[in-house]
Amino acid sequence: MTLLLPREDGTTRPYEPREAPSQVPPGSGTPLTSRTVFSAAHVVADPYADVSPDSPAAVDWDATLAFRRHLWAQGLGVAEAMDTAQRGMGLDWKGAAELIRRSAAEAKAEGGKIACGAGTDQLTGAADLLTVRTAYEEQLALVESSGAQPILMASRALAAVATSPDDYLETYGHLLRQASEPVILHWLGPMFDPALTGYWGSEDLDAATETFLEVIAAHPDKVDGIKISLLDPGREIALRRRLPDGVRCYTGDDFNYPELIAGDEQGFSHALLGIFDPLAPLAAEAVRALDTGDSKAFRARLDPTVELSRHLFQPPTRFYKTGVVFLAWLAGHQTHFTMVGGFQSARSLPHLCHAYELADGLGLFPDPLLAESRMKSLLTTYGVQQ
Repeated sequence: MTLLLPREDGTTRPYEPREAPSQVPPGSGTPLTSRTVFSAAHVVADPYADVSPDSPAAVDWDATLAFRRHLWAQGLGVAEAMDTAQRGMGLDWKGAAELIRRSAAEAKAEGGKIACGAGTDQLTGAADLLTVRTAYEEQLALVESSGAQPILMASRALAAVATSPDDYLETYGHLLRQASEPVILHWLGPMFDPALTGYWGSEDLDAATETFLEVIAAHPDKVDGIKISLLDPGREIALRRRLPDGVRCYTGDDFNYPELIAGDEQGFSHALLGIFDPLAPLAAEAVRALDTGDSKAFRARLDPTVELSRHLFQPPTRFYKTGVVFLAWLAGHQTHFTMVGGFQSARSLPHLCHAYELADGLGLFPDPLLAESRMKSLLTTYGVQQ
């Protein structure tokens, strides 16, 4: 069947979907060895719940946990309760806490690697530094008690109340001293969340970097690694070269991840990426090539995926989650295209159509006929006559 896909100018164009199933081999479940790789995983909403965008999230727990088993089956780790899971955009702290508990228990049962976000999003009103620190402590304690590795997420509340770099140094220093095991620090740029503008005490990224490095240098034994999501590969490379021995750099750059993971003669980045949610089988296959020392095969597999990633993460970047869930629906990982908070409406039909075309061209769909059928149903719902 030829599908008519809408363009941004209001016209349509014909597209011939592929018919052959994906040629990506099924996941073996064996761990990747040359890089530590986390996929930041989305949650599956309950489409039958009678909720509004302002209601607490209604989650389909069976489908959500099944998707995590899919990621572990590829050999990837799961980064849980991150912004990919719509945390702060439909998923509140109560829902995130339940997600952490359930996913950590599932990881233990499955033997999967998991790290979970600890932040301050239970705060809904005015805060001060002590209140922010107490909120972080509550979430850090829950993550640690679940048996997962903590990821100290960037805090909107801290960004709002901090008046100097010293406030960040004091807050993070206190938390790192309390942590029982090494954590991952997360620097999420304002392109992902405008409320984080000026994080680490300055809108000057050079100055912010110095404060960030000062936090790490004071507690290198408590920092497993840092996740950088600034979409600036040069800055990431310069930063990772200044990290203390034993502290990993996890790229969160969904625009430049192949070159950053492949690395250079002075090092490389590990990965904690939202794009590895839809790309999980391809990403795992590519990293397995790196495990054998074949960086050329790694780049050959992963470089063609960058166009799709840049499309999904185009501004407003925070709405990339819509494309992630859309592709999960087309790939058969869930039965519907519904998101917590109603964010399935955050991207236009032409945007979704191009995402489908790019993903289909990469062979991301295990059953391309199912993806085609679902795409046709979406087009019909929007009034596009086929």
